[in-house]
Amino acid sequence: MTDRKAPVCVLGGGSFGTTLANLMAAEGVPVTLWLRDAKVARQIADNHENPRYLPGFRLDERLQVTTDIDAAIASAGLIFLAIPSSAFRSVLQSVGPLLAGKQVVSTTKGIEQPGFLMMSQIVEQEAPAARVAVLSGPNLAKEMAAGELTATVVASEDEQLCHAVQAVLGGPNLRVYASQDRYGVELGGALKNVYAIIAGMASALGMGENTKAMLITRALAEMTRFAVHMGANPLTFLGLAGVGDLIVTCTSAQSRNFQVGYALGKGETLEEGVARLGQVAEGVNTLKVLKQKSEEEGVYMPLVTGLHAIVFDKQPLPVVIGKLMSAEQKTDVEFAAVMSAGPIKS
Repeated sequence: MTDRKAPVCVLGGGSFGTTLANLMAAEGVPVTLWLRDAKVARQIADNHENPRYLPGFRLDERLQVTTDIDAAIASAGLIFLAIPSSAFRSVLQSVGPLLAGKQVVSTTKGIEQPGFLMMSQIVEQEAPAARVAVLSGPNLAKEMAAGELTATVVASEDEQLCHAVQAVLGGPNLRVYASQDRYGVELGGALKNVYAIIAGMASALGMGENTKAMLITRALAEMTRFAVHMGANPLTFLGLAGVGDLIVTCTSAQSRNFQVGYALGKGETLEEGVARLGQVAEGVNTLKVLKQKSEEEGVYMPLVTGLHAIVFDKQPLPVVIGKLMSAEQKTDVEFAAVMSAGPIKS
């Protein structure tokens, strides 16, 4: 049984990293939060608030904060990574040897090119002696910080590591479920961001509830098709890290990717939408990577192709919608026969 009082550290003081660290601190887990920004670190230490990424939420006074990443890692055996994908590898390169023997959990949702690498695969490359898991699910940071009931998924073939994460994160407002399909869970967390952009556009354009339901369910079919082709378990996409995360990201204005799509739907440029957001919207980069990879693999992804045409090729929205609606009408649930055949090994 994992000791709930064992020290933990969270690398990355954005909204989600701050929220995770605070949830654990509030339950009596000794937590250190690492940030690059010394000014924000001082504000958290002095005022118990992260005014840049989580304004208006008072943080637990037991939460420790530091700008010394070496000390933060040395203090803990369980490390959560909440670093933007654009800086993920550079941070891991600087601390990889320090993570030897540590339990490392990536919460970052993104894909690196070249190589089409998930964040946990980058951890394996830069810290080969670490034990690795990923965390994903319908986890809007502000709702979690406010104490709303939430569930998440920790995925790893290392069962002991999953239990360790469940021990420190599980609480009265957060349930932590386990999965062995690390790749599927992580891929779902990255792919859904693309479809949130589409959903934001649909909302801005005033499209009806039928349209939104169609977009979400076809997005689920499309991302599952791609993920299964890449080796993921289709059943993973019926859970929190698949359809659960897709629903919340495609329906909530709190989603950064939804906000970018909404801005596009209102006629703003991509640059204007991202600048006004002031935070990373992982779906924009994922869209480029996914379009390229789906073509290389020969996987049919009409929503990805259509969104890419709008965002990067500047094609008129009515033209793209016309192409989507006139495409061949295929099977609704492609994996029904596979799922009814029995358990699938990931």
